[in-house]
Amino acid sequence: MPELPEVEVVRRGLHEHVAGRTITSVEVLHARAIRRHLPGAADFAVRLTGQRMEAARRRGKYLWVDLSGGDALLAHLGMSGQMLVQPVDAPDEKHLRVRLRFDDGGPELRFVDQRTFGGLMVADLVEVDGTSLPDEVAHIARDPLDPEFDLSAAVRALRRKRTEVKRALLDQTLVSGIGNIYADEALWRTRLHGLRPTAKLTAAQGVELLGHATEVMREALGQGGTSFDALYVNVNGQSGYFDRSLAAYGQEDRPCSRCGTAIVREPFMNRSSYSCPRCQPRPRSAVRPIG
Repeated sequence: MPELPEVEVVRRGLHEHVAGRTITSVEVLHARAIRRHLPGAADFAVRLTGQRMEAARRRGKYLWVDLSGGDALLAHLGMSGQMLVQPVDAPDEKHLRVRLRFDDGGPELRFVDQRTFGGLMVADLVEVDGTSLPDEVAHIARDPLDPEFDLSAAVRALRRKRTEVKRALLDQTLVSGIGNIYADEALWRTRLHGLRPTAKLTAAQGVELLGHATEVMREALGQGGTSFDALYVNVNGQSGYFDRSLAAYGQEDRPCSRCGTAIVREPFMNRSSYSCPRCQPRPRSAVRPIG
Protein backbone atom coordinates (compact mmCIF):
# COMPACT_ATOMS: atom_id res chain seq x y z
CA MET A 1 0.00 0.00 0.00
CA PRO A 2 1.17 3.58 -0.55
CA GLU A 3 3.00 5.04 2.43
CA LEU A 4 3.49 8.60 3.63
CA PRO A 5 5.71 9.89 0.76
CA GLU A 6 3.43 8.47 -1.92
CA VAL A 7 0.31 9.91 -0.25
CA GLU A 8 2.00 13.28 0.21
CA VAL A 9 2.84 13.38 -3.50
CA VAL A 10 -0.85 12.82 -4.26
CA ARG A 11 -1.91 15.41 -1.66
CA ARG A 12 0.30 18.08 -3.23
CA GLY A 13 -1.07 17.36 -6.67
CA LEU A 14 -4.66 17.46 -5.44
CA HIS A 15 -4.14 20.75 -3.66
CA GLU A 16 -2.61 22.30 -6.74
CA HIS A 17 -5.36 21.17 -9.10
CA VAL A 18 -8.62 21.19 -7.10
CA ALA A 19 -8.31 23.72 -4.25
CA GLY A 20 -10.77 26.58 -4.73
CA ARG A 21 -12.89 24.75 -7.34
CA THR A 22 -16.62 24.05 -6.93
CA ILE A 23 -18.10 20.61 -7.69
CA THR A 24 -21.03 20.65 -10.11
CA SER A 25 -21.61 16.94 -10.66
CA VAL A 26 -20.67 13.61 -9.13
CA GLU A 27 -20.86 10.31 -10.97
CA VAL A 28 -20.46 7.03 -9.07
CA LEU A 29 -19.66 4.28 -11.55
CA HIS A 30 -19.03 1.47 -9.05
CA ALA A 31 -20.89 1.21 -5.74
CA ARG A 32 -17.97 -0.47 -3.99
CA ALA A 33 -15.91 2.71 -4.42
CA ILE A 34 -18.16 4.56 -1.94
CA ARG A 35 -19.03 1.60 0.31
CA ARG A 36 -17.62 3.44 3.36
CA HIS A 37 -20.17 6.19 2.72
CA LEU A 38 -22.96 4.23 4.34
CA PRO A 39 -25.93 6.37 3.15
CA GLY A 40 -25.08 5.37 -0.42
CA ALA A 41 -24.29 6.86 -3.81
CA ALA A 42 -27.19 9.30 -4.04
CA ASP A 43 -26.36 10.87 -0.67
CA PHE A 44 -22.67 10.95 -1.57
CA ALA A 45 -23.43 12.94 -4.73
CA VAL A 46 -25.85 15.31 -3.00
CA ARG A 47 -23.41 16.10 -0.20
CA LEU A 48 -20.62 16.93 -2.64
CA THR A 49 -22.48 18.80 -5.36
CA GLY A 50 -22.16 22.57 -4.94
CA GLN A 51 -19.32 22.33 -2.44
CA ARG A 52 -16.02 24.09 -2.96
CA MET A 53 -12.87 22.06 -2.39
CA GLU A 54 -10.77 24.06 0.05
CA ALA A 55 -7.50 22.28 0.85
CA ALA A 56 -6.03 18.82 0.46
CA ARG A 57 -4.69 17.48 3.73
CA ARG A 58 -2.99 14.37 5.07
CA ARG A 59 -2.17 12.65 8.32
CA GLY A 60 0.16 9.72 7.97
CA LYS A 61 -1.18 7.66 5.08
CA TYR A 62 -4.68 9.17 5.26
CA LEU A 63 -5.77 11.76 2.69
CA TRP A 64 -8.73 14.12 2.55
CA VAL A 65 -9.95 17.41 1.05
CA ASP A 66 -11.68 19.99 3.26
CA LEU A 67 -15.01 21.14 1.83
CA SER A 68 -16.71 24.52 2.10
CA GLY A 69 -19.65 22.97 3.96
CA GLY A 70 -17.47 22.05 6.93
CA ASP A 71 -16.99 18.37 6.17
CA ALA A 72 -14.38 16.52 4.07
CA LEU A 73 -13.95 14.17 1.14
CA LEU A 74 -11.90 11.32 2.63
CA ALA A 75 -9.95 9.04 0.29
CA HIS A 76 -8.74 5.53 1.10
CA LEU A 77 -6.27 4.64 -1.64
CA GLY A 78 -6.03 1.00 -0.62
CA MET A 79 -3.85 -1.21 -2.82
CA SER A 80 -4.47 0.49 -6.14
CA GLY A 81 -6.52 3.67 -5.70
CA GLN A 82 -5.55 6.64 -7.86
CA MET A 83 -6.73 10.24 -7.70
CA LEU A 84 -6.26 11.50 -11.26
CA VAL A 85 -6.77 14.99 -12.70
CA GLN A 86 -7.84 14.50 -16.31
CA PRO A 87 -9.11 16.69 -19.17
CA VAL A 88 -12.88 16.45 -19.55
CA ASP A 89 -12.52 14.88 -23.00
CA ALA A 90 -9.93 12.28 -21.94
CA PRO A 91 -11.08 8.66 -22.45
CA ASP A 92 -12.40 6.95 -19.35
CA GLU A 93 -9.93 4.68 -17.61
CA LYS A 94 -10.86 0.99 -17.55
CA HIS A 95 -11.22 1.04 -13.77
CA LEU A 96 -12.78 4.48 -13.33
CA ARG A 97 -15.00 4.38 -10.22
CA VAL A 98 -15.97 7.99 -9.40
CA ARG A 99 -15.92 11.21 -11.43
CA LEU A 100 -16.16 14.80 -10.12
CA ARG A 101 -16.74 17.73 -12.49
CA PHE A 102 -16.27 21.41 -11.66
CA ASP A 103 -17.98 24.71 -12.45
CA ASP A 104 -14.99 26.11 -14.34
CA GLY A 105 -15.27 23.41 -17.00
CA GLY A 106 -11.65 22.49 -16.43
CA PRO A 107 -10.01 19.13 -15.71
CA GLU A 108 -12.12 16.68 -13.75
CA LEU A 109 -11.10 14.62 -10.74
CA ARG A 110 -11.30 10.86 -11.21
CA PHE A 111 -10.97 8.07 -8.67
CA VAL A 112 -9.59 4.99 -10.41
CA ASP A 113 -9.16 1.72 -8.54
CA GLN A 114 -8.36 -1.57 -10.24
CA ARG A 115 -8.59 -3.78 -7.16
CA THR A 116 -11.46 -1.83 -5.50
CA PHE A 117 -9.90 -2.02 -2.03
CA GLY A 118 -9.91 1.77 -1.75
CA GLY A 119 -12.80 4.20 -1.74
CA LEU A 120 -14.21 7.66 -1.07
CA MET A 121 -16.62 8.99 1.54
CA VAL A 122 -17.88 12.29 2.86
CA ALA A 123 -16.72 12.51 6.47
CA ASP A 124 -17.54 14.78 9.38
CA LEU A 125 -14.66 16.76 10.88
CA VAL A 126 -13.80 16.69 14.58
CA GLU A 127 -11.32 18.72 16.63
CA VAL A 128 -8.36 16.77 18.03
CA ASP A 129 -5.66 18.75 19.86
CA GLY A 130 -6.61 21.90 17.97
CA THR A 131 -6.60 20.21 14.55
CA SER A 132 -9.65 19.42 12.40
CA LEU A 133 -9.61 15.79 11.27
CA PRO A 134 -12.13 13.41 9.71
CA ASP A 135 -13.67 11.37 12.49
CA GLU A 136 -12.25 8.18 10.91
CA VAL A 137 -8.71 9.58 11.24
CA ALA A 138 -8.99 10.98 14.77
CA HIS A 139 -7.20 8.00 16.35
CA ILE A 140 -4.16 8.28 14.05
CA ALA A 141 -0.96 9.69 15.56
CA ARG A 142 1.02 12.53 13.98
CA ASP A 143 3.68 11.52 11.49
CA PRO A 144 7.38 12.46 11.47
CA LEU A 145 6.88 15.08 8.74
CA ASP A 146 4.14 16.87 10.71
CA PRO A 147 5.40 20.22 12.10
CA GLU A 148 3.73 19.33 15.41
CA PHE A 149 5.34 15.89 15.65
CA ASP A 150 6.74 15.29 19.15
CA LEU A 151 9.80 13.05 18.75
CA SER A 152 10.31 12.45 22.47
CA ALA A 153 6.67 11.47 22.99
CA ALA A 154 6.80 9.14 19.98
CA VAL A 155 9.91 7.40 21.29
CA ARG A 156 8.27 6.93 24.68
CA ALA A 157 5.19 5.46 22.99
CA LEU A 158 7.32 3.01 21.00
CA ARG A 159 9.23 1.87 24.08
CA ARG A 160 6.04 1.42 26.13
CA LYS A 161 4.49 -0.86 23.52
CA ARG A 162 5.26 -4.47 24.43
CA THR A 163 5.99 -5.93 21.00
CA GLU A 164 8.77 -6.09 18.41
CA VAL A 165 10.25 -2.88 17.06
CA LYS A 166 8.95 -3.26 13.51
CA ARG A 167 5.42 -3.97 14.65
CA ALA A 168 5.57 -0.85 16.79
CA LEU A 169 6.83 1.23 13.85
CA LEU A 170 3.82 0.14 11.81
CA ASP A 171 1.31 0.91 14.57
CA GLN A 172 -0.36 4.05 13.22
CA THR A 173 -1.66 4.98 16.68
CA LEU A 174 1.95 5.40 17.88
CA VAL A 175 3.60 7.01 14.83
CA SER A 176 1.77 7.34 11.55
CA GLY A 177 2.93 7.22 7.96
CA ILE A 178 5.60 4.53 8.25
CA GLY A 179 4.77 1.39 6.29
CA ASN A 180 6.60 -1.81 5.42
CA ILE A 181 9.05 -0.25 2.95
CA TYR A 182 10.27 2.65 5.05
CA ALA A 183 10.29 0.62 8.27
CA ASP A 184 12.77 -1.80 6.68
CA GLU A 185 14.88 1.09 5.36
CA ALA A 186 14.93 2.87 8.75
CA LEU A 187 15.83 -0.36 10.58
CA TRP A 188 18.66 -1.03 8.11
CA ARG A 189 20.04 2.48 8.60
CA THR A 190 19.84 2.08 12.38
CA ARG A 191 21.38 -1.44 12.24
CA LEU A 192 18.45 -2.89 14.16
CA HIS A 193 16.53 -6.09 13.44
CA GLY A 194 12.75 -5.76 13.34
CA LEU A 195 12.37 -8.51 15.95
CA ARG A 196 14.18 -6.55 18.66
CA PRO A 197 11.78 -6.22 21.62
CA THR A 198 10.67 -2.65 22.18
CA ALA A 199 11.41 -3.17 25.88
CA LYS A 200 15.10 -3.39 24.93
CA LEU A 201 15.04 -0.33 22.68
CA THR A 202 16.99 2.48 24.33
CA ALA A 203 15.80 6.06 24.12
CA ALA A 204 18.83 6.91 22.00
CA GLN A 205 18.07 4.05 19.61
CA GLY A 206 14.45 5.21 19.38
CA VAL A 207 15.53 8.74 18.48
CA GLU A 208 17.96 7.41 15.89
CA LEU A 209 15.37 5.04 14.40
CA LEU A 210 12.67 7.68 14.00
CA GLY A 211 15.31 10.10 12.73
CA HIS A 212 16.23 7.66 9.97
CA ALA A 213 12.56 7.00 9.21
CA THR A 214 12.05 10.74 8.77
CA GLU A 215 15.18 11.04 6.65
CA VAL A 216 14.33 8.17 4.30
CA MET A 217 10.76 9.38 3.81
CA ARG A 218 11.97 12.89 2.97
CA GLU A 219 14.38 11.40 0.43
CA ALA A 220 11.59 9.30 -1.08
CA LEU A 221 9.30 12.32 -1.23
CA GLY A 222 11.98 14.20 -3.15
CA GLN A 223 11.92 11.42 -5.78
CA GLY A 224 8.15 11.18 -6.08
CA GLY A 225 7.83 8.19 -3.74
CA THR A 226 8.45 4.49 -4.32
CA SER A 227 6.69 2.79 -7.23
CA PHE A 228 7.11 -0.99 -7.24
CA ASP A 229 3.67 -1.14 -8.84
CA ALA A 230 2.62 0.86 -11.90
CA LEU A 231 -0.62 1.59 -10.02
CA TYR A 232 1.18 3.92 -7.58
CA VAL A 233 1.07 7.26 -9.42
CA ASN A 234 0.54 10.94 -8.74
CA VAL A 235 -2.45 12.94 -10.02
CA ASN A 236 -0.80 13.24 -13.44
CA GLY A 237 -0.25 9.49 -13.72
CA GLN A 238 3.52 9.66 -13.12
CA SER A 239 5.44 7.13 -11.00
CA GLY A 240 8.08 7.84 -8.37
CA TYR A 241 11.54 6.34 -8.59
CA PHE A 242 12.86 6.00 -5.02
CA ASP A 243 12.78 2.20 -5.43
CA ARG A 244 16.16 2.61 -7.17
CA SER A 245 17.62 3.93 -3.89
CA LEU A 246 16.36 1.25 -1.50
CA ALA A 247 19.05 -0.47 0.56
CA ALA A 248 17.02 -3.29 2.16
CA TYR A 249 13.40 -3.55 1.06
CA GLY A 250 12.98 -5.77 -1.98
CA GLN A 251 16.73 -6.44 -2.21
CA GLU A 252 16.72 -10.17 -1.36
CA ASP A 253 20.01 -11.92 -2.27
CA ARG A 254 21.61 -8.65 -3.35
CA PRO A 255 24.73 -7.51 -1.45
CA CYS A 256 24.24 -5.10 1.41
CA SER A 257 25.65 -1.76 0.26
CA ARG A 258 27.34 -1.37 3.64
CA CYS A 259 29.01 -4.74 4.23
CA GLY A 260 28.40 -6.88 1.13
CA THR A 261 26.40 -9.61 2.89
CA ALA A 262 23.36 -10.84 0.97
CA ILE A 263 20.09 -9.25 2.08
CA VAL A 264 17.59 -11.79 3.43
CA ARG A 265 13.81 -11.90 3.33
CA GLU A 266 11.67 -13.14 6.22
CA PRO A 267 7.88 -13.57 6.45
CA PHE A 268 6.12 -10.69 8.16
CA MET A 269 2.36 -10.35 8.73
CA ASN A 270 1.47 -11.92 5.35
CA ARG A 271 4.13 -9.72 3.75
CA SER A 272 7.94 -9.68 3.92
CA SER A 273 10.74 -8.06 5.90
CA TYR A 274 14.19 -7.45 4.43
CA SER A 275 17.38 -7.02 6.41
CA CYS A 276 21.13 -7.60 6.42
CA PRO A 277 22.00 -10.56 8.68
CA ARG A 278 25.41 -9.08 9.46
CA CYS A 279 24.48 -5.42 10.03
CA GLN A 280 21.17 -6.30 11.67
CA PRO A 281 21.69 -9.51 13.66
CA ARG A 282 18.57 -11.19 14.97
CA PRO A 283 18.22 -10.66 18.73
CA ARG A 284 18.89 -13.80 20.77
CA SER A 285 15.41 -13.61 22.26
CA ALA A 286 13.85 -13.85 18.78
CA VAL A 287 13.16 -17.53 18.20
CA ARG A 288 10.64 -17.14 15.40
CA PRO A 289 10.32 -15.09 12.22
CA ILE A 290 7.91 -12.16 12.20
CA GLY A 291 4.56 -13.56 11.14
